[in-house]
Amino acid sequence: MTAQELSKSAELDSAPPSSGDAMLNALWFARAGQWDASHDLCQEVPGKRGAWIHAWLHREEGDLGNAAYWYSVAGKTMPGKTQSSAEEWMEMATELLGE
Repeated sequence: MTAQELSKSAELDSAPPSSGDAMLNALWFARAGQWDASHDLCQEVPGKRGAWIHAWLHREEGDLGNAAYWYSVAGKTMPGKTQSSAEEWMEMATELLGE
């Protein structure tokens, strides 16, 4: 599944794809605006991938201190104010889904 397809699914479908793993589902719930479900799942995603989703979620909620910590764990730099969370979500999903 591509990032574009996952984004469209999150906009139109009532649930993530049935074949999805924790990472795909965490991305889906994040894009669908279901913060708590995504937050729970991203903690099941090992390593830097889960940390990046975790960072994005805390940036989205406005907890920038917590987000900065998780970006550092993910080995990423927290985006500046010029990059929207939607743009970062697409960048993150594209990279994590291996496109």
